[in-house]
Amino acid sequence: MSYTMTIKRIGIPVLLCAMLTTSACANILQRARGDNAQSTAVNTANTADAPISNAPAQTPNLAQMSANDSPSQEVLAALYHQILPSVVDIQVTVSTSQSGVQGAPFGQGQSPGPVRGEGTGWVYDDQGHIVTNNHVVENADKITVHFADGSWTRGEVLATDPQADLAVVQITPPEGMTLRPLPLAAPDSIDVGYWVLAFGTPFGLEGTMTLGIVSALGRGIPIGSEGGAIYTLPDVIQTDAAINPGNSGGPLLNLNGEVVGVNFAINSTAGSNAGVGFTIPASVVQRVVPALLEQGKYAYPYLGISGGSITPQLVEEVGLPENVFGIWVSSTPESGPAATAGLQEGDIITAIDDQPVRSFDALVSYLFNSTTPGQAVTITFIREGEEQTTNLTVQERPADLPIASADPAEATIPIGQVIEIASQAVIEAGVMQTIESTSATLEPNGDLLRWVVTLSGNGEAATVTIDVTSGEVVELSSE
Repeated sequence: MSYTMTIKRIGIPVLLCAMLTTSACANILQRARGDNAQSTAVNTANTADAPISNAPAQTPNLAQMSANDSPSQEVLAALYHQILPSVVDIQVTVSTSQSGVQGAPFGQGQSPGPVRGEGTGWVYDDQGHIVTNNHVVENADKITVHFADGSWTRGEVLATDPQADLAVVQITPPEGMTLRPLPLAAPDSIDVGYWVLAFGTPFGLEGTMTLGIVSALGRGIPIGSEGGAIYTLPDVIQTDAAINPGNSGGPLLNLNGEVVGVNFAINSTAGSNAGVGFTIPASVVQRVVPALLEQGKYAYPYLGISGGSITPQLVEEVGLPENVFGIWVSSTPESGPAATAGLQEGDIITAIDDQPVRSFDALVSYLFNSTTPGQAVTITFIREGEEQTTNLTVQERPADLPIASADPAEATIPIGQVIEIASQAVIEAGVMQTIESTSATLEPNGDLLRWVVTLSGNGEAATVTIDVTSGEVVELSSE
């Protein structure tokens, strides 16, 4: 697959918004997908000093309010008190040996000792199931779940899904508490411009609500476990509601108090809200969480291709026809469904089951929402200018398929290190001395992938190509 992450100066592109602290002081460890942790000292605070009633709050009258109406102060206040008892603060402790924190991407040190993390979750049902992000509770030795009224209880990880960044934590409610599950919104109930509310514990500030709109729909975000396979999470919601470290796992809700998604990442140069937050959609939650509760895992459909959306750069590099939309196939793993059906490198997939797919994200979305393992599908593709079709049977996604590599031991160089390598290369080559912005794109290169880093500063620009496994600079060009 192909995906792009953009960085300005040395900021992290996509930050997972759990907040981690060491036992010595409060630090934020902002983890970009594929990067190690970067820490910044902050002061945390607790806003749960005043007791909050667990009794049902008066529900605002929303029957006459459309999704695009501006919510009044009274409506927002009523929603806050209605939703807050269902939102929890999750505090975890992870031993240094399990945390995976071995150094920041730009060389900042990390204090030794246990790592304490903080994120958010929400009550999924009345059986004591709390939904949060996988990266909030991953490798946790101890989990404590705090409610808005100040009560708390211990939690145990019941099941996780790194590919959706979702986890279910099992709790026993504090004595005398009645759990108040949050309802899930219908998958197609939101649109760009709709008002949404984000709840969570940003920077340790419990009971925080922020207001924004849906900025975009249908984003594809690369995601996966540390050092494992990376896949595209489909249909991600983009919002400008303020999301910061500590918000991870918290709900994004509509003005009916229904969960439209689970907040998990931001795009920021500063490590905090920049108006671009990302939310796992309710459509993913509705499929994955019940499967985690019933089977302990979700069976993802798997086509068995590597490739990416067709871009002008790809057209020029590979020699594809102009203005062709679809997915360029860079490789088909042996024994996978696509290879078995005869698809091969250089094919351009244009439709699945007669549904046009103009981008890789659109293909992933269709597979997730419309297929299951064992289902037969029809692929329409172009080979050497001729349109063809083939039938294949979708398989279950392998649990540990490496990213663009035949050897599972080979790991892709993380994006933070890639930016550092590229920056050092252009400076040492005398191409530029001031770097104002960079972008790093993971692009197909035959059967493998490569990092292509673009840097600019003081009116100059350079492009650096880096091997994904060795970190070696393959090519450097300047303008």
